[in-house]
Amino acid sequence: MPAVNRLPSGRRAGALGALALTGALLATAPAAQAAPAAPISAPAAATSPTARPTPTGDGARSICKRLPSTEGHLTKALNRLDGDATVAGSVARLEQRAANARTAGHTEIETYLNGRLTTRKALVGTLKARQDDLKSVATWCAAHGRGAGK
Repeated sequence: MPAVNRLPSGRRAGALGALALTGALLATAPAAQAAPAAPISAPAAATSPTARPTPTGDGARSICKRLPSTEGHLTKALNRLDGDATVAGSVARLEQRAANARTAGHTEIETYLNGRLTTRKALVGTLKARQDDLKSVATWCAAHGRGAGK
């Protein structure tokens, strides 16, 4: 076969995949219309291969191990949220955008941005609470010989 008549390998694979999908859909369409699917029984769902056993511990070793990076992530997020209007993702920037929408008379945009602003302000409080909680976790890890390390 001349090279001119052949599709590039990526397009050929895509065309074959689309053809196989179409065939599979056409083959199952009459069967799907003939009889409704049976509901999954409870025992079958309980024995699924993705079911995991219940935890036996609290994960303290993992939490203590990840403590420095978790503190870093929280600090970085709070610095971004507390930034001025020039910092992308900051509360001040979103407040400025809402004020700009109000000035321009875009009430729907202002409403949308004010909803986001409410959520973002609540996020600041949540992250500060987590940061305080991590201080007590760091104390616990040090007291129990589970030194924090990356």
